[in-house]
Amino acid sequence: MQPFESLFEFLFKYRPITYEKGELAFGAPPAAIAAALLVVGAIVAAVITYRRVRAKSTPRDRAILLGLRVATLAVLLLCLFRPMLLLSAALPQRNFVGILLDDSRSMQIADRDGKPRSELVAQQFTPEESALMKELSERFMLRFFRFSSSAERTAGPAGLTYTGAQTHLGDALDRARQELSSVPLSGLVMVTDGADNANEPLTEQLLSLRARGVPVFTVGVGRERFDKDIEISRVETPHTVLRGASVVVDLLVSQRGYGGQRVQLVVEDAGRIVSTDTITLPADGESSPVRVNVTATEKGPRVFKFRIAVQPGEMVAQNNEQEALVLVSDRKEKILYFDGEPRSEVKFLRRAVGEDPNLQLVTLLRTAENKYWRAGIDDPEDLAGGFPKTREELFAYRAIILGSIEASFFTHDQLRMIAEFVSERGGGLLLLGGRSALAEGGYAGTPLADVIPVELDPAAAKSTEPYFVEMTPEPTPAGRAHAATQIAATAALSAARWRDLPAVSSVNRIQRLKPGATALLTGKAVEGGRGSHYLLAFQRFGAGKSVVLPIQDSWMWQMHALIPVEDMTHETFWRQMMRWLVSGVPGTVTIVASSDRVAPKVPVVLRADVHDANYLRVNNAKVTASIVAPGAAPRDLPMEWTVDRDGEYRASFTPDVVGLYEVRVEARTADTVVASDTVYVQAAELNTEYFSAEMRSASLKRIAEETGGQYYTEETLSKLPEDLTFTKSGATVLQQMDLWDMPAIFFLLVALVSSEWAYRKARGLA
Repeated sequence: MQPFESLFEFLFKYRPITYEKGELAFGAPPAAIAAALLVVGAIVAAVITYRRVRAKSTPRDRAILLGLRVATLAVLLLCLFRPMLLLSAALPQRNFVGILLDDSRSMQIADRDGKPRSELVAQQFTPEESALMKELSERFMLRFFRFSSSAERTAGPAGLTYTGAQTHLGDALDRARQELSSVPLSGLVMVTDGADNANEPLTEQLLSLRARGVPVFTVGVGRERFDKDIEISRVETPHTVLRGASVVVDLLVSQRGYGGQRVQLVVEDAGRIVSTDTITLPADGESSPVRVNVTATEKGPRVFKFRIAVQPGEMVAQNNEQEALVLVSDRKEKILYFDGEPRSEVKFLRRAVGEDPNLQLVTLLRTAENKYWRAGIDDPEDLAGGFPKTREELFAYRAIILGSIEASFFTHDQLRMIAEFVSERGGGLLLLGGRSALAEGGYAGTPLADVIPVELDPAAAKSTEPYFVEMTPEPTPAGRAHAATQIAATAALSAARWRDLPAVSSVNRIQRLKPGATALLTGKAVEGGRGSHYLLAFQRFGAGKSVVLPIQDSWMWQMHALIPVEDMTHETFWRQMMRWLVSGVPGTVTIVASSDRVAPKVPVVLRADVHDANYLRVNNAKVTASIVAPGAAPRDLPMEWTVDRDGEYRASFTPDVVGLYEVRVEARTADTVVASDTVYVQAAELNTEYFSAEMRSASLKRIAEETGGQYYTEETLSKLPEDLTFTKSGATVLQQMDLWDMPAIFFLLVALVSSEWAYRKARGLA
């Protein structure tokens, strides 16, 4: 772009931006008008002369020569009318310019031939040393601002510390505009790498600047593309897990310059390495998802660190690691398991989780009509009448497991209540296989049919043809690293272990998965069987999830002759399955923070959802958040109902110091405690500035274009003073810039005259 602009300026006297901002006008004096009439007369005479001349010329020769002669005279006529550009120019020393200098950490990145980005700021914007600043100072009154998350006045580059943890471009521009709103302002100059960590888009601030006629001239600092860099772009973990559960963590890794290399991913918990895995980096410029499994062994809030060792030649080292806050709970989760017939599956399932301190499996087993065997109950009256008949009784559980029990056992209200347990209460539902389960149990067409993640064949309940298939388990790509299917130390070992397990059987026909469902295990039919089958699948439904495991003898993974006595695969599977089943299931009161990791002084928004025992939203509760800061006494913060959404209450607080903040919310109605919940927020010096740290020219060009400014690089920065002079903002005067003496016009005249002579010579008419 620079060579083109230089050529344009040489030919047309001024830069393209001058033509964009100027208006064309003519300033011919009266004498020029008389001369123009003579030129017009010459044009008429030329036309008459060429029409009369015959000699050796052809009509085509006369037409070409006439055209060249008329074009030459027309250019002269244009010059006589004295074309010019009219531009509004800022009056010297009568206007202000705000210069915003990026004071964030990313300006310390050394990507300018081994020099930090901040060096450009010191070289070009120090008044005592820079030719640029001397020229700007001669034309404008300058006001400096430093900015990261906001903007504040400073004396110049000497006042920068480059310690800002976040950059909010829109807020910085708005703050500078407000401070300079009382003076004639020619524009704002923003010197930055373009990184913007704000959660809100720039649209509102840019519209405000444009409406007030304040152009922004952006200066991009840094490289648009790193040669070598590895970045862990994103980490996603569950907010809460049970102690001992397998935590599935999804990471997004991107890189430049190391495509296809294998590197080690290390996971740490409080400095202790809890997992290592070797991953293959994607192709240059691409991002690749990585899934790792970590076992949560320590209770309480845990900060997991995920890091890749810095490789030789990397331009940014700080983006090779990310941290995530996970609350490891040590509470006991209640799960209701209801089966319609005594069978081995009940005994071995209970045995698998019986010694797990975090799982309470309440079992209801129908032994005869209207007779039940109960186990794991808290009170002798629990489930005395059979399966729960009210929402309050059923919704006290976190998950439900339905075994071989026919749909006709339940009333329509009970079936609808189970569906609402998933969709409204947010609970987990697991349906096992059996002769009275799923389609064979008549669940097709019931309120539970939509909840179940597989399609059910309505004819299966009436079929007299027996159905039986034996199959060996095989994890799907989604199931290889899923929390529910982790039965070994790593995903690879877990997948291998699944393939070694003995076959299990199913008597339930599964047609196909629903569109939103995910298969975790498939079953490969043993010799003589028919194809492959779905062995484990799930789907999200409303606020909860539903899972189907259409087998009747998972106990074979414990009692088969090939399974050693000490083998814990069966126990591990069921414990992981039930932990995942209850993960993310909310209580009657839940508290969520806008972010669980923030920089000090950054506000955190708290949102609480309050329900009663029937999980109906409560709007008249008294909700209080108790905040415990590091080394400080608790302080109470009232939360207000948001009005626009039932049962939702909000408040905000600002962490002042680095450390872990405990936020416990409590809801009361009529002086009675409804329930409480706890969330943790870590205030820390974040490395946000080092992620996606390449210079973002697209954002800076957008800011300039939408406000009427201009975008510059280090090479084009010298044009800034001139461009600022010709803004229409502030105190201006109209300037006339002649166009008649452009080199392009001279070259055009020479070309026209030369062409006429050359044509005559070539045609023998000279």
